[in-house]
Amino acid sequence: MPAVDIARLKMQAATLVEKFDQPAVFIAELHRILDFYADRTLRMGIAVPASVLPAYRASAAVLRQIENELAPLATLFPEQSMALTDALWKEGYLETRLLAAALLGRTNPSSPLLTERIAAWVQRARDPQVRRAILSISLHRIRKEQPQRFIELIQTWFQPEEIRQWSNAIYALIPLLEDPEFENLPPIYNLLSPALEKFPTNLQPELVDLLRALYAASPVETTYFLKQTIAGTGNGQLLTLLRRITNQLPPALQPALTEALRQKGRR
Repeated sequence: MPAVDIARLKMQAATLVEKFDQPAVFIAELHRILDFYADRTLRMGIAVPASVLPAYRASAAVLRQIENELAPLATLFPEQSMALTDALWKEGYLETRLLAAALLGRTNPSSPLLTERIAAWVQRARDPQVRRAILSISLHRIRKEQPQRFIELIQTWFQPEEIRQWSNAIYALIPLLEDPEFENLPPIYNLLSPALEKFPTNLQPELVDLLRALYAASPVETTYFLKQTIAGTGNGQLLTLLRRITNQLPPALQPALTEALRQKGRR
């Protein structure tokens, strides 16, 4: 992998985005840039993190610079941006799909095309890095600018008939919980309350990550929420699941959770 010369990279990215409204030409030039910065260790047999997608493994700085150059155009020209986004996704490389996810994150959150693409792509995403990008970066504007609409989207993913989407719902929620500017937690607890009653046991790691994020956002409210959930549930499977994961949760939460489960067991 050649060292990244920032001045040269900026020129390459600036020239590339001149083809913003010509997806086929843009992608051909993008491949040339990515090949220039490709990590050749893949070809030398040196072990590196694998992707299920073909990948150049170029420095993250390369994609970041291209994203920065594309950002104002994506905001000003949404139709052309969506055409380029679709073409990048269809190209099927790790880098092109990460760039597509980043462009989606610049899309006006009022556009129905945004949620359509996210819902379709996240179900087909097999690469963990691409999936994380869709659930965090692609949802950035709707999460920040239209939190109520974002919560409604997550609620559709948490429906009992959409069990395959529950993991996606959780990892889309976590960036919202990690946002220090987001303080409106009651709708999140209202969203999660019915979901916990039907929570599948095979998503135990996801539940741990979710409860950790909830507790970090508000220890007092989350402790109260879990105690109320335990006291009010008649679902033995949920109680068993909570017992299993208690020791994986924040140490400060564990005593309250253990006591609530103990008291529930006496009834």
